[in-house]
Amino acid sequence: MQKTVVIDVVGLTRSLIGKNTPFLAKWTADAQASLIEPMVPGLTCATQSTYITGKWPKEHGIVANGWYFRDEDEVKLWRQSNKLVQAPKVWDIAKAQNPNFTVANMGWWYNMNTAADYTLTPRPQYLADGRKLPDCYTQPADLRDKLQAQLGTFPLFNYWGPKTSIVSSKWIADASKITDNLYNPTLTLIYLPHLDYNLQRLGPDQNAPRLAQDLQEIDAVCADLIQFYEERGAHVIVLSEYGITSVNNPVHINRVLREHGYIAVREERGTELLDTAMSKAFAVADHQVAHVYVQNPANIAKVKKLLQQVPGIAEVLEGDERNKYHLAHERCGELMAVADQNSWFTYYFWLNDKKAPDYARMVDIHKKPGYDPVEMFADPNIKFLMPLVAGKVLKKKLGFRMVMDIIPLDATLIKGSHGRIPDDKNEWPVLFTKNASQPLPATIAATDVINVMLSQLNLKPTTSAEVTA
Repeated sequence: MQKTVVIDVVGLTRSLIGKNTPFLAKWTADAQASLIEPMVPGLTCATQSTYITGKWPKEHGIVANGWYFRDEDEVKLWRQSNKLVQAPKVWDIAKAQNPNFTVANMGWWYNMNTAADYTLTPRPQYLADGRKLPDCYTQPADLRDKLQAQLGTFPLFNYWGPKTSIVSSKWIADASKITDNLYNPTLTLIYLPHLDYNLQRLGPDQNAPRLAQDLQEIDAVCADLIQFYEERGAHVIVLSEYGITSVNNPVHINRVLREHGYIAVREERGTELLDTAMSKAFAVADHQVAHVYVQNPANIAKVKKLLQQVPGIAEVLEGDERNKYHLAHERCGELMAVADQNSWFTYYFWLNDKKAPDYARMVDIHKKPGYDPVEMFADPNIKFLMPLVAGKVLKKKLGFRMVMDIIPLDATLIKGSHGRIPDDKNEWPVLFTKNASQPLPATIAATDVINVMLSQLNLKPTTSAEVTA
């Protein structure tokens, strides 16, 4: 077997490689390259699961970053158990071919309860008094202590929220190197989320000074990682999950459903909560894709017709129509909505911001019944924001309860999104490797990525597609 590392640079596209990424520009110029045909949904959990199983969402079951768990009547996003992925992973296939194979999964999703040998995933501590403390979960368990002894506590608030920065990606990169020195795994999967943040905040305009800085920062992290692994004789694959495109139209799909009598809410303490069990139809919004769950089959046609008339919605698919994107799985909504190129879906279901639930103004990825990129902003209308935050943090350190309610409710702040197929191929995800024995095709399917990994490892491919590397 050949030692191999796969570096997932989230949001990287051909159009972003250039003057602000001098190392990657030089490294990729000498590499074989393929565009990866974008998946729908082009989302982290679904795409990563396709890459490491070689199966489509209709087979592996990861239909978005979260979905409606019908048996529990709850929407759940960002689950962690690998048992949710209903197909063998690349490490299962590799171990079957060679029992000496080992893998380190450094931040790719569904990274708990897994057969992977070495793992790292963000995992805050949720204390009984309501506090949330930064932390991570590893396998073996003592790897967590070894990593945090050298690198400090996992920087959770730099990983998601208004404080996102290169710090979290660099921490994961440094943790990957430490793990490699400790265990020397055959395959290492590394997740670098840095470009995801400002590409959504600001859009993919390379003239934005902040994006230029982001590109320079991730380029430096990639340079350090690639040189580290190449010095150890590893084959290196650099890839991305999706490209982020400019948007200017948030579509409040649940508000549309509510205005037509499909959404039910409960009022508690003067705020509204979505009642999924009593709603006739509701949407789990996830970037540019939304799964619409319709409780009574008799309403499907009416809801579909309604949504087809909403500006910003390009497609509404039902039943086997969802297999246009290989998505007819029981976890999907009865309908799947796909935004047009300028639009994305919010989860907002309230009609008056005064009635918004308390979690709406917080970073709370597990309570919100849909994805909320606005969590990356602090409310620009809050006066004396930094003193306010400092006071809240002090209260927390002193043991008092506090609510970090600083997130705005203005979806127009978001300038970039993903999930649909970008019209411009320069905004498609990419794959690069210097170790292809034959030229890679100009374009490969997402289900072919696993075979690029296996062939780099000198193992047999697993799917019918002929991809030689």
